[in-house]
Amino acid sequence: ENGTDSWGVDDPNITETKLGSAENDKPSLTVRNTGSSEVQETKALPAPVTNIASLCVCDLLVGQCDVNCCCDSDCNLSDFSLFSGCSVPVVTVDSQLCTQETIQYSITSGQRTVTAVENINPSIFCIQTANYQPALFYITPDVPTANNFDNLLATHSKSSFGSAMDVPSTPQNIIKYEYGSLILTTNSYLTLPAPLGTARCTDRNPVGFLVNQDSMCSLGMSFRSCSNPVLSLRSYTDVKILSSSHLLLQINITVQSISMKSLSGISIPNSVSDYVPTLDNTTGICNNVVLGGNYQIIYTEQGTILDVIASFLLGAVNTTAGPIQQNFKVHFTQNGTSPSPLSGNPGYVAGLPIVAGYKEPQSGIIQNTNRFGQLTILKSSADQNCLTQEGNRAAILFGYNMASGCKLQYPVACQIAAVSILNVLKGQQFPEYVASFGNSQPQNFLDWVPITILISTLPQTSTASCKIPISFDLEVRWTKYGSLVNPQAQIVNVTEKITYAFVPDTNLGSGNFLQISTSVTFLDVSAPAVPGYKVPPTIDAKLPFDFFSPFV
Repeated sequence: ENGTDSWGVDDPNITETKLGSAENDKPSLTVRNTGSSEVQETKALPAPVTNIASLCVCDLLVGQCDVNCCCDSDCNLSDFSLFSGCSVPVVTVDSQLCTQETIQYSITSGQRTVTAVENINPSIFCIQTANYQPALFYITPDVPTANNFDNLLATHSKSSFGSAMDVPSTPQNIIKYEYGSLILTTNSYLTLPAPLGTARCTDRNPVGFLVNQDSMCSLGMSFRSCSNPVLSLRSYTDVKILSSSHLLLQINITVQSISMKSLSGISIPNSVSDYVPTLDNTTGICNNVVLGGNYQIIYTEQGTILDVIASFLLGAVNTTAGPIQQNFKVHFTQNGTSPSPLSGNPGYVAGLPIVAGYKEPQSGIIQNTNRFGQLTILKSSADQNCLTQEGNRAAILFGYNMASGCKLQYPVACQIAAVSILNVLKGQQFPEYVASFGNSQPQNFLDWVPITILISTLPQTSTASCKIPISFDLEVRWTKYGSLVNPQAQIVNVTEKITYAFVPDTNLGSGNFLQISTSVTFLDVSAPAVPGYKVPPTIDAKLPFDFFSPFV
């Protein structure tokens, strides 16, 4: 039924029509049950917060008519007669609804026409009925001020365990853990205290798979704080972790050790027991408070968790002395490997040592047990004497360009000088391979990059007869690997360049010296980021043998 309706326009010369159902009609939802007659029930759609007739996104000038803005209330009939069209011809309340109330604006023969229609959304994911109205609209959050900051912090930052309302429901479609996946428990997720914006603790920090953590935060203390679950050992030990949601195998946390810290700061190992915080009302001392924990999570290559080992630091705190510090660490160890610090997971982290080693036949990569002694450079000293610098090394840190050197003092035998200088530049046992990632395993040989050796010699002069190395340069090429959101540093090439020169006989002369130099340079060879798309599926169409009959 067509009819005329008013949308707040007072000019009688402007034609406005409304198309669609009658005013009392409502969108309905039909429900069919097997074996019964068709039942039709009506559910009202969520009412829009804003009247659609008042929406006008092209009205930019206050108190003035915007050109070609057909919904501008500041425009009159004479303005509309000059319009060439409507810059915003259609206005819709919410595109997510199955039935959308829409206003269409147009200019016909110098007059504005306003038409109200109800469009049907063809999407199968449209909203027919809504049981939570605020979800359809943006809610303006409270802006923190000096007056309401404490109330907002108390509302959104709570130190309590076991609340199922603050964590999402446990997903059931995870077959194995992947990097960054939240570790599941029988209740929700494994969470530990961590700082929230400031140094204040919040216990809503989830632990991600293969994401090492080391966090420290402050917790306010009072007489009532001694009964806070965040200070009780049970909150950290009475947790059952799921090996994976596919296996549904529950793993208990094994407490390996407990240390007690006194008020004076002295830590003493203690027996493993179920300690409960107790408050001495006379002194205000709260005993057996959890001050920190160290979790070691053992996992397999298949992405399942085998065991969780934890050690805790408990102590006595004065409830009147102010906030206390809590420190929690989480590190992951693959089953069958010895735990060792990594230089990245997986990509290198700037400032951590380069992982390197050498290879023997029929074996994996052999590494120095000292991670800071695997790939080194000559360390400069005060006397700068090359013959006394052997063994004085500094670790090569990822991303840090370095340069050092020494002086060869005359006189010295040529052969002795050549051997000594080479040992000083390279070290006693220079590695042959460098790990492409910070967490490359020695048994995975393909994850290691061989060091390319280049040797160059400067032209010889008629007066020079002694050939010795004068410089050692190491060039490390690396690239950003993976997603543009979280790129990982990967080493793709390492080149070792030794430069020899002919110098006058080092046995002759006194007081002369030769400058020897060494350097390390990191070059970023990342290619420009390109969008990645999945390979389109292949169509394997099989037709019946008589599909083209009787033509073939």
